[in-house]
Amino acid sequence: MSPVRRFIVVVLFEGVDLLDVTGPPEVFSLLQREMGRETGRERGDDATGYRVVLAARTMDPVTTAAGVRILPDVTFEEVAGSSIDTLLVPGAVTCDSRGRVRAVTDPEVVGWVKTLAGTTRRVASVCVGAHILAEAGLLDGRRATTHWSTARQLAAEHPAIEVDADPIFIRDGHVWTGAGISACLDLSLALVADDFGEALALRVARQLVMYLKRPSGQSQFSVPLEPLSTTRRMDELRHYVTRNLAEPLTVADLAAEVHVSERQLTRIFKTELGMTPAAYIEAARVEVARNQLESTDATLERIASTCGFNTTDTLIRAFRRTLDTTPTAYRNRFRSSVPGGG
Repeated sequence: MSPVRRFIVVVLFEGVDLLDVTGPPEVFSLLQREMGRETGRERGDDATGYRVVLAARTMDPVTTAAGVRILPDVTFEEVAGSSIDTLLVPGAVTCDSRGRVRAVTDPEVVGWVKTLAGTTRRVASVCVGAHILAEAGLLDGRRATTHWSTARQLAAEHPAIEVDADPIFIRDGHVWTGAGISACLDLSLALVADDFGEALALRVARQLVMYLKRPSGQSQFSVPLEPLSTTRRMDELRHYVTRNLAEPLTVADLAAEVHVSERQLTRIFKTELGMTPAAYIEAARVEVARNQLESTDATLERIASTCGFNTTDTLIRAFRRTLDTTPTAYRNRFRSSVPGGG
């Protein structure tokens, strides 16, 4: 493999999420180390890997959301017109008194991102940085993801974008979008794999103590970590689903549990969770099945039964539909040792 030096610009601005900025350069730095071992060059040799710079409006220190101050390497004006390989755009959020999260964008930063993207081979957003790409018009007509907490905001404010809040990252042409927050590592590893191959990406993943590089289809959605419901009734329904996953759990069953009509139940789920009752039940079952595949040696037949799928075929179809993989492939990728059965 011929060594290639690629120029990466990370956008920096006040209030940016710290890990969004520091995570990807750490991945690229470890790539440099691994390529050095492969070629016999010392780490830092300009002939390998990436050259990463942090760009901001001015050279003044930038205070991140974590309170940590970061010094830019260059200004936006200095890199404007440069041949940029990858423009990485992190994000920032604000929370109101009720704990509701909203992505925030600075018009000046949006303007610079739009300008820099014009001379960039590849553009990638980290977490809620997708909102900046959206404001710059770079996601119109594309499929994109972002952190689950701001996905509805992105879809509402930018109807021309096909927002998919489930995958940890999405590639649509030369534009990549990543979920939050630690998914920045998965996105960065995917960029490494795209540039230098899977073998190097997996070696970097081992250095990061990530068991294996997660596929783009891996879901960021986790039922227990879902946003808190707005009503006690929905909390009761979710707990009821969790306690009775092995049962048929029809819409009629759930409606009877909280004494509402099936139509009203569907409306409640759509309003509060953004999905149908059937979709939520399947997601809950897949979540429990994922945990069992990762942590037990249970057979697929056993997992299908305890999670309410009844048959392995139903389990497999649910995994393909929600995670774009099979239960066996998922177990092989995320289990720390080969299970004895299933």
